Amino acid sequence: MFRYYLQLGTRSLRRNPALTLLMVIAIGFGVAASMTTYAVFRATSRDPIPQKSGVLYNVQVDNFGPDNSNDQGEPPQALNYIDAMALSRAHKATRQAVTYRVGASVIPDNPSRLPMQEGGYATSADFFTMFDVPFLQGGPWTADDDQKHASVAVISKSLNDKLFEGGQSVGKQVNLDGRLFRVVGVIQDWAPQPLFFDVPNTGGFDDGASLYVPLNRAVDLRMPNNGNNNCPKAPEQGWEAYLQSECVWLSLWVELPSKSDATAFREYLTGYAAEQQRAGRFSWAPNVRLRNVMDWLAAQKVVPPESQVSLIVSLGFLAICLVNTVGLLLAKFLRRSPEIGVRRALGAARRDIYAQFLIEAGTIGIAGGVLGLLLTGLGILGVGLVFPERIARLATIDPSLVLLTLVVSILAMVIAAFYPTWRAAQVQPAWQLKSN
Repeated sequence: MFRYYLQLGTRSLRRNPALTLLMVIAIGFGVAASMTTYAVFRATSRDPIPQKSGVLYNVQVDNFGPDNSNDQGEPPQALNYIDAMALSRAHKATRQAVTYRVGASVIPDNPSRLPMQEGGYATSADFFTMFDVPFLQGGPWTADDDQKHASVAVISKSLNDKLFEGGQSVGKQVNLDGRLFRVVGVIQDWAPQPLFFDVPNTGGFDDGASLYVPLNRAVDLRMPNNGNNNCPKAPEQGWEAYLQSECVWLSLWVELPSKSDATAFREYLTGYAAEQQRAGRFSWAPNVRLRNVMDWLAAQKVVPPESQVSLIVSLGFLAICLVNTVGLLLAKFLRRSPEIGVRRALGAARRDIYAQFLIEAGTIGIAGGVLGLLLTGLGILGVGLVFPERIARLATIDPSLVLLTLVVSILAMVIAAFYPTWRAAQVQPAWQLKSN
């Protein structure tokens, strides 16, 4: 029967090509608008590390006090050097990584080539294991390298291609600002989106880094902070004064495998802040936060407001298209009342009328979905006209979006067809036979 109803529906659509085209265009444009904005929303709100997001936590400690906090009483986004090092030395987590953003001039061995300015991070050995950073060659440096302030580095595939033509580079040296670092590993070009571990500096979206060096070695070399720097008051001049100031510029992430571990670490954080209060450094009650990846991204409002607004507007546009489609289907179906009356008189049940017209609507939905796919492709290409380039390039068409577009189109048409089909199914056979 499905095949028979499909043939009836296709034949009916061909009898009214103009009306059919109007419905296909309406559903196609409505679905395309919603799917284009959904692609952006999905890209900006996805879980960047789904396999571990529930066990990775960002640490915040309020060293500014209520006079310098925002209206919600949130602690600063980052930590100062004193707190970051004290919490790191306590080692209350399974793994932990203190990180800050650096920049360095990479000087090639070939004197004919100009130096390259590359961005990177000073961090801890646990960083790579915590965040599942993919290695192509070698591996991360060790905790012993951290303790010894070793001059080692991990570089990206892109930088390896530039310096060593993509060859084996582990054990070779790279010149950073005139200082030699031994390459211990090469990673795939890696930048999870959103870039959860460096939201304060990137807003959540960035191309990633080309090099990574041990934090202790970077501090020894006074590699300047290349990211945000917030201070409750201007620090004294000099690197050592900066390290001892209340300026926040470091992030601390910890890995806590269980809820009990997270509870224990949160209690430790509160106790640490209370200890600073008793020591006279803080004059306010402990104010700390421990958030996993998704809670951290939500608290930092990483999803651009314009993507949320545009998604709501596009869904409203889809709803308007569906309302118009309901009217067109109603006119189309009721025009066939004599046909319905004859079928009912010959023994067709109301469920047969429902099946016939809903399958016909689904056929329109398929055609609208194909048009919607084409328009969604054009919409993805034009996303950069509305959103910043760093966000627009994240919106892509993949098999899941193709399938979703077709499903939404068919489902929307079937839903839109319920009322017109119900009205058609109420046609009384006797009235139609008498009128004819």
